[in-house]
Amino acid sequence: MKNVFLSFLIMASLTTAAIAQPAEYESDRIQTSGGELTMYFIGHGSLMFDFAGKKIYVDPWSKLADYSGFPKADLILITHQHRDHLDPKAISDVTKEDTKLVETQTVYDELNKGRVMKNGDQITIEGVEIEAVPAYNTTEGRDKFHPKGRDNGYILTFSDKRVYVAGDTEDIPEMDTLKDIDIAFLPMNQPYTMTPEQVAHAAEMIHPKILYPYHYGDTDVSELLRLMADDKAVDVRVRKLE
Repeated sequence: MKNVFLSFLIMASLTTAAIAQPAEYESDRIQTSGGELTMYFIGHGSLMFDFAGKKIYVDPWSKLADYSGFPKADLILITHQHRDHLDPKAISDVTKEDTKLVETQTVYDELNKGRVMKNGDQITIEGVEIEAVPAYNTTEGRDKFHPKGRDNGYILTFSDKRVYVAGDTEDIPEMDTLKDIDIAFLPMNQPYTMTPEQVAHAAEMIHPKILYPYHYGDTDVSELLRLMADDKAVDVRVRKLE
């Protein structure tokens, strides 16, 4: 009986450690009118949101974490089909029977499951309003990476807070039409996404209250802080994402 009880304690300890794994990553908590929103910065373009008991993943990637120990997802959003954003193993690791999957057509073509959203589409899943917005390259020669009309960024509305996860994009003119963005995740690593100067320009168009550079690789984040130093309306927060 003693050995059985000891085995139970060991298994319980391992399970607890696995479930708590997201806590190993940096996180921020934001108050909304519907409760606390916790944002976990897993790395690169991979994020996790915890809101009203729901777990929402964006572009989970196994290179960054062992997702088999993470909480199961209520919703998974995939921005496009590149391997650092579309990882079938990571998706499988956090999928449960009723997990909802939102994606682009190119992602659906590979997975053969999920809900396709095109630029401009809006739906509500698990109480979260989702808007699919354009994400593409504009610099000559870079449109081969992310051509216009193929990939998504997403705006997620958590009660009274609107969170923009831009996906892989440059400072496209459509950003000037985005309204009431409270939190913006903007990518910053060329040649695939933006320079610090482009991120600063994107922030001028979007006017987020909080700006997180993400997917920044080896880019000098201090350059963005310098460029944004005089804009007191935007709180630029740098978190470990690589």
